[in-house]
Amino acid sequence: MLPVPDTARPTQVPLAVDLDGTLIKTDLLWESLAALLRRNPVALLQVPFWWARGRAYLKQQLAARVQLHPATLPYHEEFLTWLKAQKATGRKLILATASDLEMAKPVAAHLGLFDEVMASDGKTNLRADAKRAALTKKFGARGFDYAGNSTVDLAVWPGAREAVVVNAGARLAAQAAARTKVGRTFLSPASPRNAFWRCLRPHQWIKNLIIFVPVLTAHQLGDRAVLTTAALAFVAFCLCASSVYTLNDLVDLDADRHHATKRQRPFAAGELPLSVGFIAVPVLLAASLGLALSLSAAFAAVLAGYFFAALGYSLRLKQVAILDVFVLAGLYTLRLVAGHVATGIAWSAWLLMFSMFIFLSLALMKRFQELHSLRQQNQHAAKGRGYTAQDLELVTTLGLVSGFLAVLVLALYVNSEQVVKLYAHPTRLLLVCPLMLYWVSRVWFLAHRGQMHDDPTAFAFKDGVSYVIAGLTLAAMWLATGI
Repeated sequence: MLPVPDTARPTQVPLAVDLDGTLIKTDLLWESLAALLRRNPVALLQVPFWWARGRAYLKQQLAARVQLHPATLPYHEEFLTWLKAQKATGRKLILATASDLEMAKPVAAHLGLFDEVMASDGKTNLRADAKRAALTKKFGARGFDYAGNSTVDLAVWPGAREAVVVNAGARLAAQAAARTKVGRTFLSPASPRNAFWRCLRPHQWIKNLIIFVPVLTAHQLGDRAVLTTAALAFVAFCLCASSVYTLNDLVDLDADRHHATKRQRPFAAGELPLSVGFIAVPVLLAASLGLALSLSAAFAAVLAGYFFAALGYSLRLKQVAILDVFVLAGLYTLRLVAGHVATGIAWSAWLLMFSMFIFLSLALMKRFQELHSLRQQNQHAAKGRGYTAQDLELVTTLGLVSGFLAVLVLALYVNSEQVVKLYAHPTRLLLVCPLMLYWVSRVWFLAHRGQMHDDPTAFAFKDGVSYVIAGLTLAAMWLATGI
């Protein structure tokens, strides 16, 4: 009589699984650098010295200083589901990664799938040939299958019985097939180019149109030289803003992954390598400053001030209640200042005061939307912010008052000496006041109803009613000129 087979006994060879880029759609080394940037930016100055002692030592030092949250990492869900099925058959799974052991163990513990963790230890960087040697020593030549995602894994696959290609293209699968048999493949359909474009947030560039406001209010739209200068300043600010947005996404990784919609951002979702962000930030900033210097040193100084103010906001100031909205309003007003400096148009104190109040109102509206959503979800505090749900009413009051003060500044401007130089019939400008009162009241009304799903400034550029009000405002200005 033949013996009954033991179905609980594993009959498959062990499966070694890479972590970075395979099990997760990111890299723990770059995740650690982003976490260190968020926690202690000055400590990044030590990174080159750690790196000089080897990648394994660098990873060990980072692991000793930052702690990542495995539950929020972007996992490759389809591959993870397949791993769970493999585990259910009794197959032995090994997490074999070049990340530091202290970084890898929490991930393994969180998933509860792996029988063993093999990782870098501060001396040996377990990647490429070193990983193949370690796996071969433990399981023998062709005694294991290996799941990887990059060209670095091409050094491991010759020692494996079978390759599992994850989160990669057909080209890598073909290269793996030249070295060993290829089993399952989980190819990536994502487009890094599209993800990078989204990372730049081009839809936010419309905010930089504020640079053209001095040209409009000074009646210089017919001056081609002034318009060309303003357009170059606009491009410089767009590049600088994108560098700030990219840096902000790197700093806000953890908070974004806890957010209902921001978790879909390219870095948070693992659609774009974090290394791209660390490279893009200085490149975009350098291009921006180069273009700014071609206009004037004064404009470059304003742009640099904008960048450092935005950097301070991203790293710390956005966590300080009330101060954060003043900084946001200041960043908008700096765009207005940049328009004056770049074009050489005389300053308007009235315009600057109006800008500060109206953008303070919009910044408070942005916080109102976050707190309104927080209260609907029965949560108390916003992660990464200095507000709690009980601040909702106060933020609403401050926002409405700021918006109405902006209209008051506009009304007082009509009686100023400056307006007589530009308008033959200044009192006709008072027609703009009820238009602005209606617009401010309406956008706050929509925000209160939960019907504004975008950034308030971006909403204005998409809202048909806002365009009608803008058209009527321009018509009132034209009537005031007496032309």
